[in-house]
Amino acid sequence: MKFGFVIPTRPPLATTENIVAMLAKAEELGFGYVTVPDHIIPPGEFNRAYPYAASGEMSWGPSGNVLEMLALLSFLAAKTSSIRIATGIMVVPLRNPLFAAKALATIDFLSNGRLTVGCGVGWEHLEFAVLGAPPFSERGQVADEYIRLFKELWTQDNPKFAGRYANFADLPFFPKPVQRPHPPIWIGGESPPAMRRAARLGNGWYPIGSNQRYPYDSTKRYAAALGQFHHYVDEAGRNRSELELAYCVLWYAEDKAVILETGERKAFTGEFEQITDDVQAFEELGVSCIILNLQANTLKESLNRMERFAARVHSLSSTVRA
Repeated sequence: MKFGFVIPTRPPLATTENIVAMLAKAEELGFGYVTVPDHIIPPGEFNRAYPYAASGEMSWGPSGNVLEMLALLSFLAAKTSSIRIATGIMVVPLRNPLFAAKALATIDFLSNGRLTVGCGVGWEHLEFAVLGAPPFSERGQVADEYIRLFKELWTQDNPKFAGRYANFADLPFFPKPVQRPHPPIWIGGESPPAMRRAARLGNGWYPIGSNQRYPYDSTKRYAAALGQFHHYVDEAGRNRSELELAYCVLWYAEDKAVILETGERKAFTGEFEQITDDVQAFEELGVSCIILNLQANTLKESLNRMERFAARVHSLSSTVRA
């Protein structure tokens, strides 16, 4: 099992000094991944549309102050040497696909093959409108096409593509990514269409467990969803072992068990021994990577949370499995 954490992209934690300190601590503690969430120009009003909180509200204010994901990934690549860096997740339709493919290939090249590309379709229609992206209602079809386009550019010497949203022929595209055939593509999302996209186009499935419409926030709920995902994998004619299972925990809570309406304890809440049990349960289901939000109000407490997790969950779960 590998563990990762979400890097801050918004004030007050998102400063150069804080990010560098968190990266250094992560590599010292043996974390496997650092991920970057994606917003480019988030509108001031989200209309309570955020799917990963019961209130539907984002935790930031109306300023839209957020670091851009691809630029930040380049910085992370330069400031680290071993940890994998991941888009967590990239809203694929928001960027010109040729630019995105070039930027991602550059990041993989500069990081010596440490990039994982998390891909999703997005949930905020206002951001689509302000950026002049393809229609929000078509974002699924757009993402499917752009992911296929990425693969064409990354793997072919003379790439060509004829689609509804992009067309090119014999386009020189270098440098290629270091990883072959291309950086792993984790498909984010919890809905049936997202699962089908992962089954058809992804190298892995990467849901966030707290989606209010599709909650996978307990071992039982995730296991049921995984059964559905495996059905789509079989339907796509792929081998289940080809696809990695990653899982994102935005609600991590130490020493405070949260009880769901079903009476179950919410996964990754409670005592450290309970959280370790959750790690082992998800590992038994085939999950190989768990990404957690370990951020707190200050850098000091964020680093302390990282240290406590590494000492009392990461190491304990490794000891129990040995």
